[in-house]
Amino acid sequence: MNILEDKTLAHSLKRVKHETSQESEALGEDEIVSSTVPSKYRGTATDREDMRTLGKKQVLRRNFKFVTMLGFASTVICTWEFLLAYDHGPSFIVHHLSHHSPSPRLISIVLLNGGPGTLFWGFIVCTIGMSLVYASMAEMASMAPTAGGQYHWVSEFAPPSIQKPLSYLVGWLCATGWQVFLAGVAFIVGTIIQGLIVLNDEKYEFKAWHGTLLAIAVISFSIIFNTSLATRLPLIEGIVLIIHMTGLFVVIIPMWVLGPRANARDILFTFSNNAGWPSTGLSTMIGLTSPFGCLLGYDCSVHMAEEIKDASSTLPKAIMWSLGLNAAMGFIMATTFVFTMGDVTSLLESPTGYPFIQAFYNSTRSLALTNLMTAIIIICCISCCISEVATASRQIWSFARDGGLPFSGFLSQVTPGWNIPLRAVLVSLCVSALLACINIGSTTALYAINSLGGVSVISSYFITIACVLHKRLRGEPLPRRRWTLGKYGVAVNIGALLFLIPLWFFLFWPVYTPVTLQTMNWAAVMYTAIVVVAVAYYLIKGRHTYTSPVTLTKRDI
Repeated sequence: MNILEDKTLAHSLKRVKHETSQESEALGEDEIVSSTVPSKYRGTATDREDMRTLGKKQVLRRNFKFVTMLGFASTVICTWEFLLAYDHGPSFIVHHLSHHSPSPRLISIVLLNGGPGTLFWGFIVCTIGMSLVYASMAEMASMAPTAGGQYHWVSEFAPPSIQKPLSYLVGWLCATGWQVFLAGVAFIVGTIIQGLIVLNDEKYEFKAWHGTLLAIAVISFSIIFNTSLATRLPLIEGIVLIIHMTGLFVVIIPMWVLGPRANARDILFTFSNNAGWPSTGLSTMIGLTSPFGCLLGYDCSVHMAEEIKDASSTLPKAIMWSLGLNAAMGFIMATTFVFTMGDVTSLLESPTGYPFIQAFYNSTRSLALTNLMTAIIIICCISCCISEVATASRQIWSFARDGGLPFSGFLSQVTPGWNIPLRAVLVSLCVSALLACINIGSTTALYAINSLGGVSVISSYFITIACVLHKRLRGEPLPRRRWTLGKYGVAVNIGALLFLIPLWFFLFWPVYTPVTLQTMNWAAVMYTAIVVVAVAYYLIKGRHTYTSPVTLTKRDI
């Protein structure tokens, strides 16, 4: 009996010790995990350690895994869809609103600058270049998987003397860029719908306020999925990924079967200058911004980092796989379009305002089939809006959490029970709706603001990669990561920067000459304005309220 009693006592003491240890771990975990986050959404032990290292508290649900994150990134960018839909100049709507006669100058960037050859070869070049860019960012995402993304990495990797102001500027550029992207995509969906109406009803007349109302409707619809259906967002992304992939074949098969077929030599080895520039080379460089723009924005996954399970491993893989998948699909679409688009003049003079809608109709000669093909693109672009609401709201929420924005105390709140930054989501709705309303007064002004998105995000890429390269060249240790570039890190970082410089430069150029107030690319003015505002706010208030993330980071490198 004494032996049994001793064993029972020992077992009891062991159980009490184990329970006490669990309670102690739970108390430590409470410092990084909000009690409102259900246990099944708190991620792995590695996630908790990452949050502890970054000095952040887990307040969002980790309900994304690799496949759903692959779907999220793919639908945010919609590479093959936007290769068709986004490739038009700002003046095409001005053309419809002012009742000018159709003109070859009022259309596609790449058809004006470089032609089909630039689209085909340029897509290959841009895919290689952007692979270097995103590989650099994927490695940093593994080092610090945080919703802050670029501004956090700059805070950690920049020289100590400029860490705080430089990361603050990058935070403003990212927050501005994604808000602008959201408004731009919603407006594109609205105008595609208008173009489809024109195709089916020749009596329909483009009105600016029609496009604005459609854009606001798309944004409002997207907000529903990011609020009341937020817990279902991963499932929705998985479903849309299937539509995104199968939709490509629904579009390209009719074009290859029913459309005209161009001569390979004429398409691949002929470059044109239809924009009035002094040389074809200059025109081609401007045209490269078209395929480049279709591969821009894969940092969207980064801003969802605190909602991904096992983020330090899953996130970098999701970035690179989504790039590979969508680049391949984009190349298939680019090849299909340049070989089956038919008569360029008919595309340039299309009353729909979108060359791809006219190309669909020219190939199929069927309104029903054209409507179906275009509807697939509309659905994918709407899903892009849904995902961009999530990305844009997480970006401003994260930056506000560190005190980087006006009204940061308001924007940084996460609604209990919902586990989403509801206030940031609603702010994204308001900002996008207000930007869409600008179109009623001036389409040129709207596109001037929309042009800000690309250059802002590219600037954040460049600064971030330059900072980690500087750290590498100085021989300073980098944080541990589960996805690494290894000995190729310096070469990949340098290659990424060399690729970004010329394209960043040409994103500021107008689409064609002569340049007027309506056709001017106002990106330089808007970019300068946002930098001035960010610097001014930092000097006046931001330097007192902004907490540079590196000051909260507790690393044992």
